[in-house]
Amino acid sequence: MIRFLTITLTLLFLMTVTSCANERETLDEEPVHEVHSVDSANFSVLVFTKTAGFRHDSIESGVEAVKTLGEENDFSVTHTEDSGYFTSDNLANYAVVLFLNTTMTVFDDDQRAAFKSYIQNGGGYAGVHSATDTEYDWPWYGELAGGYFESHPRVQMAVIDVIDGDHPSTRHLTEQWEREDEWYNFQNLNENVNVLLKLDTDTFEGSEHPGDHPIAWYHEYDGGRAFYTGLGHTRESYTEPAFLEHLLGGLRYAAGIEN
Repeated sequence: MIRFLTITLTLLFLMTVTSCANERETLDEEPVHEVHSVDSANFSVLVFTKTAGFRHDSIESGVEAVKTLGEENDFSVTHTEDSGYFTSDNLANYAVVLFLNTTMTVFDDDQRAAFKSYIQNGGGYAGVHSATDTEYDWPWYGELAGGYFESHPRVQMAVIDVIDGDHPSTRHLTEQWEREDEWYNFQNLNENVNVLLKLDTDTFEGSEHPGDHPIAWYHEYDGGRAFYTGLGHTRESYTEPAFLEHLLGGLRYAAGIEN
């Protein structure tokens, strides 16, 4: 009887040790941060506006415009200029991160790693105007955004040719769209993007891409989705219905909603 009790207690001890070891192993594993899934119009957008260089005076107007778009189209909006907010835990709460007129180097290595992981786990990126004037020494970001800013002429009117009218950001447009903005020239353009809009370079002065001047595009990249528009320099842009619908469509694409 004593031998039986000894064997029983020994087995119970071994089972307890094994259970604790398995639990400890599970707790020590690196957590997987799933990106917020989107299956309807309801999603969350993080608007990021940190600047370490030129600061556009349209940023505040842009933030308010995106908040209004959210209220009118059933998505939530959080705004930050704190790059420290870029952690895997925080980013997992958003379907899209919108870089709204950010400039120059805005992240440290840890923040870059968190944002890259977010995209690789299916997150969405949207960039407006000087989002391409950001993170020049991080080639991965340049590929995601689709290129880098190089120069611009004065603010002026130009005609935009709609290259792809089937995208959520362009369906509301006619074949040509005339408007005033600051028209960027680019460097290191990613040839794998899908161009949505091009500038008619005969209609304004200062293009360094004569005859082939992309100004908005989208693509899938490294597990996520990216949309960029070079429009959005002026404060007036953020009260312009056609531009706001263009931006809304880009956010919806980046969130994985294509209708």
